[in-house]
Amino acid sequence: MQGWIDTHCHLDAPEFAPDVVAVRERARTRGVAQCVLPAVQVRDFDHVRALAHRFGDSYALGIHPLYVEHAVEEDLVLLDASLAHNRDDPHLVAVGEIGLDYFVPQLCAHPLRARQEHFYLEQLRIARKHGLPVILHVRRSADMLLKGLRAEGKAGHRWSGIAHAFNGSLQQAQAFIDLGFKLGFGGALTYERASHLRRLAAELPPDALVLETDAPDMPPHWLYTTAQQRAAGVAQGRNEPGELPRIAQVLAELRHVSIEQLQAQNLANLQSVLPRCVLS
Repeated sequence: MQGWIDTHCHLDAPEFAPDVVAVRERARTRGVAQCVLPAVQVRDFDHVRALAHRFGDSYALGIHPLYVEHAVEEDLVLLDASLAHNRDDPHLVAVGEIGLDYFVPQLCAHPLRARQEHFYLEQLRIARKHGLPVILHVRRSADMLLKGLRAEGKAGHRWSGIAHAFNGSLQQAQAFIDLGFKLGFGGALTYERASHLRRLAAELPPDALVLETDAPDMPPHWLYTTAQQRAAGVAQGRNEPGELPRIAQVLAELRHVSIEQLQAQNLANLQSVLPRCVLS
């Protein structure tokens, strides 16, 4: 077995600052050979790139929709310049994490909703300019993301990338697939109550999925604590890239395939949409 790739992991998050080396080594000992580290704001670009080089991982540069409230137009210029400056860096694999978030109430109201959409479309144009795949943040926004991809897919441009943390309809899933995307599945599928998501994970074509943790977010069920437990002093478990193999085991059971089959498919699927992301 060649090893797992965590296709979405925020090792630059503050939660990992005290022990990021131990976190990454723990993941490696559990078989996670590589992580894809998407940036969320311009000020993190250098840190994300440095971590990817330090650990032999891959990275993406972009402005997350939850951060556009404090972003400025100059950040788009800096993103464009950073992609140009690092175009020969084999660790740079995509533009991301970009997208739309219609779940957080304050971001759904005008003018922030319009600002999200502006930054999303501009970053799609930048990705198209540089010929890079995109890593999409999808939260109650699938239809508008698809609309943007279709609008910006000009002159026969073929998109590729990952719809991260996908939890939409089967019709929306197929639309992303038709546009050249794989769908990211992580800790959320480990909850038995997530019946719709688990059904999607089980029934989508094998070449449609990739695995991710979104660490430190999206904890699998074995790390989750209820509000009542937290009030009683039980800490929420921190998600880490090292949880990926256990998440993968749940997915393998849902799909009735061997863990070896799932691992090989995950690698093939990722490399078809992020071709610069390779295991050494």
